[in-house]
Amino acid sequence: MGPSADSGAKMARFEAVVLPHFDAAYNLARWMTRSASDAEDVTQEAMLRAFRFFDTFRGENGRVWLLTIVRNTCLTWIRRHLPQQNSAEFDERLHTDLQASPTPESEYLRQATAEQVRRAIEHLPPEFREVVLMRDLEQLSYKEIATVTQSPLGTVMSRISRARSMLRKLIAAERRSEVKQHD
Repeated sequence: MGPSADSGAKMARFEAVVLPHFDAAYNLARWMTRSASDAEDVTQEAMLRAFRFFDTFRGENGRVWLLTIVRNTCLTWIRRHLPQQNSAEFDERLHTDLQASPTPESEYLRQATAEQVRRAIEHLPPEFREVVLMRDLEQLSYKEIATVTQSPLGTVMSRISRARSMLRKLIAAERRSEVKQHD
């Protein structure tokens, strides 16, 4: 078997293991870059990297492996193109959920429209946006998210909890604003 047969086998295996997760890769890139065209560029770059380094893939979860590459590619892209996004703004009143019990705000989140949720996700700091997207949209387990983000499991769980709290507060604030506009 010559080099072209080896590359053909590599391509076939890559298509079987990695390509089924292309949509998840694009979705993550889209949310991280906040731009469809930038997400296309980042996803293409990540797919090229994934193929180039596919020999290092050892049969773990192809989705987690690809999303790790996409996340790292996005972070590099963001550092290069959007330096102002590198530091997340933190407003203690907005980003801390001191009440663990159900609140009127948590009810707002349950009743929120998809557009309200999308807008709220857009306003999350990047480290919170990525974990809530991986968990709630891509249905990755906490362990898989920890692998992708190279973070301890407890950090992932904490970030998801805080991200959901921020979402509740952002949506509640938007709904209060809508009510005031209609009064």
